[in-house]
This record gives sequence, C-alpha cells and structure tokens, in this order.
Amino acid sequence: MKRRSDAGDDQKPKPSAYSKALGLLARREHSRRELKLKLRQGGYEGEEAGAALDRLGEQHYQDDDRFAEMLVRSRVGQGYGPMRLRAELKSHGLSDARIREVLDAAEVDWAAVASAQLRRRYGAGAAPDSGERARRAQFLLRRGFPAATVRNVTHADVDDAADEPD
Repeated sequence: MKRRSDAGDDQKPKPSAYSKALGLLARREHSRRELKLKLRQGGYEGEEAGAALDRLGEQHYQDDDRFAEMLVRSRVGQGYGPMRLRAELKSHGLSDARIREVLDAAEVDWAAVASAQLRRRYGAGAAPDSGERARRAQFLLRRGFPAATVRNVTHADVDDAADEPD
C-alpha cells in the first residue's frame, strides 16, 4: 500500500507544447498570440512553443483569420460595435489591414446592432430628455460604436472626439 508521501512519484509527465495547444484549440478558437502566451505561462520554452504553433498552423488547426471571423461574429451577437472589435482584434496581434478586411466581410448593419442594444437596455420608448439621450449615447460609445452611428440612433449631441483611440 502506497503512502501519501509517495504520491509525487505518480505525477503525470507534462504534455508537449503541441498537445497542450491542441487541447486549448479543442475547446475554442485562439489567436496565435493568445496560444503563445498561454504556453509561456504553462512553462514551455519559446522555441518549443513556436514549433508547436507553426505545426498547428500548417495543419490548419490554428488560423488567425478563422479566429478573427469567429470573434467578430460572437461580439456582434453580444452587441459590441466596430471600434471595440478593432481594439480586441488588435490585442490579438492582427494587422490593421486584416482587421479592416474581417470587419468589411462581416457586412454588419452597425446602426441596427446599436438600436437593438438600446432596445434591450432601455426598452422601446424614446428618451424623454436630453440627459437621458446623453446617457444612452454614452452607453453605445462604451460598447464601441462610432460617434456618427450613436448620433443617428440616439439623436444626442456626440462629439467626434469620442472616436479617437486613447
């Protein structure tokens, strides 16, 4: 009978970086940058992680384009605007040109998404005063909608400076 103190001998060997990354991809899509970070946090060296990511890319298990398309579909469904999506995709290491392509290919009616968010949050009624219109406009700006879209949907005075990245 083994004693508890011998339990250290029964530990499983650490899976390869490839196996670890493949397991992460089995749960959901990940960007290359995200997988690389998770592998580093898991104690995998840069060379081993890089080789694993290259292999996953060659086998089409990991694809930043597919990841970006999935993320855009998901976030649009959650009611986020294009500026929020652009920032999130940029944080995953996608180029500005690729981000533009993905957002254009999504063919989203941003005004309709913004209107749906307002209805979901505030109901179908119109804002009774300018203070309420401003509150609703700020809500949409925080969700990543451009000032022009927010102005059209809420009829509030919104400064175009809201579109400038921080």
